[in-house]
Amino acid sequence: MSEKEIKHENSWLNLSFNIVLPVLVLNKLTRFLGPLYSLLLALSFPFIYGAYDLRKRRKVNAFSALGLLNVSLTGGLALAGLHGFWFAIKEAAFPTLVGLFVFGSAFTKKPFIEAIFLNPSAMKVDLLDEKLKENNKHPEFHQHLRRATMWLSLSFVFSAVCNFFIGQRIFTNIDSTLSKEAQSILLNEQIARMTTWSLGIVMVPSIIFLLGVFWYFMRGVKEHSGLTTDELLKS
Repeated sequence: MSEKEIKHENSWLNLSFNIVLPVLVLNKLTRFLGPLYSLLLALSFPFIYGAYDLRKRRKVNAFSALGLLNVSLTGGLALAGLHGFWFAIKEAAFPTLVGLFVFGSAFTKKPFIEAIFLNPSAMKVDLLDEKLKENNKHPEFHQHLRRATMWLSLSFVFSAVCNFFIGQRIFTNIDSTLSKEAQSILLNEQIARMTTWSLGIVMVPSIIFLLGVFWYFMRGVKEHSGLTTDELLKS
């Protein structure tokens, strides 16, 4: 993939369509559209973005696939009338699946850490490649990327464990004698509360962990290429 193609990839747009918008639809619109139509609308965002990305770049967008899976699990549980413990399992399952995906990428030609940090729009990737060739350090640097990716996957394990314990406290069983609409409203309130707590308790430590992984990544860059952070980052 050329640098021009990569620049067209907007990370914020990617996350918004595949993660944020589907969650907002399920949380805020279920009471107006009903469980089935809100699920279909939420699924449409990652599906459309994934189809567009597949057509444009000739590859499956991993975030779209994960977004479809996350929305399908959430909506599927709601449609089946399941709640409580099952939603706690779902909240733990999603970061676990992401962590497995990240860990598995460490054994491919392009570890996931490369997609996060080696962005040609922010870093001088060509200069890094040139220095690695000069020092004959490509194999060693690839091994470093693999180790950094494995470390990154641990942050998702942490998120999975935290989500499960938080989910057990938030997702309580809903009285089955209530109307479907009342049950949907209560479930949406639980999902919204879970999202808020996850952002506060899980997201902040995950960001700190990500900064630590970035420091480890840049240490390897300097060791194998001789480039400093200032030299690698584009002004």
